Amino acid sequence: MPDYPLLPDRHPQGDFFVCDILDAAPKGDMGSMEHPIFSLSTKPDTRPRRYEHNGILVEIKPSVDGLATVHDRDVLIYCISSLIKGMNDGKEPQQVIRFQASDLLKATNRMTTGRGYQLLKAAMERLAGTRISTNITTGGKEIFETFGLIERAKIVRETRDGRMQEVEVKLSDWVFNAIRAQEVLTLSREYFRLRKPLERRIYELARKHCGRQKEWRVSMAVLQKKCGSGSTLREFRRLVAAIAKEDGEYGHMPDYRIRIDETRDHLVALNRGTVRTDVSEMAQIPPLDPDVYEMARQAAPGWDVRAIEQEWRQWATEVPHNPEMAFLGFCRKWFDRRGRP
Repeated sequence: MPDYPLLPDRHPQGDFFVCDILDAAPKGDMGSMEHPIFSLSTKPDTRPRRYEHNGILVEIKPSVDGLATVHDRDVLIYCISSLIKGMNDGKEPQQVIRFQASDLLKATNRMTTGRGYQLLKAAMERLAGTRISTNITTGGKEIFETFGLIERAKIVRETRDGRMQEVEVKLSDWVFNAIRAQEVLTLSREYFRLRKPLERRIYELARKHCGRQKEWRVSMAVLQKKCGSGSTLREFRRLVAAIAKEDGEYGHMPDYRIRIDETRDHLVALNRGTVRTDVSEMAQIPPLDPDVYEMARQAAPGWDVRAIEQEWRQWATEVPHNPEMAFLGFCRKWFDRRGRP
């Protein structure tokens, strides 16, 4: 095992965005970072996965190449980041995106050797082959829908030694809707330097749930479920404890310090105060009517509604016509998704 837990910074680059995919599912109301869409395995994972939580059902079915992995997610991150940047520059996003393979490899801190290109090709095959089925509630009706992460990927140009140059990817409607709505979260660039898939998954969950709050706690049993780990709970605890121990020694986890509360069998994510907020991500919503907070407490009993408001303001990309009603709707969805704290 390497002495230092992070991969080397191969290609210095700017920050990127990570798509909050399930929150942006067509007519859906779920958070991708809450559910185990991507496999933690570094070997082909061909087991179908069924996940149920708070009335939400998600089934992930692999192709013969296996489930898309946490590291395969880099392809989506790059595509979404590129399109969001274009939108911020006034360009209309396109569902088919063409890019230089080397740009993706550099932006996501991957190797630009022949092996790096082979791994990128395999990642696109798994992303195209993985199918997701989920129940989506819209207009009071439950709809069961099946979709993929990307519809297809094509190598447009390839060099004589087999290295891809130009790549074309068609994003699924599911992901493309997220881009058009700009439902994204800022992701630390250090995310791409995390070696272990479980480290990346823990960071995603902390980024989603803790956000800019002081801390976030979760039981090991629930954390294991959200990570989609196939290990026993005892082995999962050991793996998480090893990450927390390394973070205590090196402080390598981005944005959040990871600790274990052994008395309660909890993981604790503590905000380092480094989470970025890009102006393009936030709508300048005026202060709310003070009377709305009591209604918010009724909509999300047991929760800190000021913390929910902070999450709502960071999530919003435009000023609602009626901010108070929009905030109350966000509180109801928050409670429906999470239940009581």
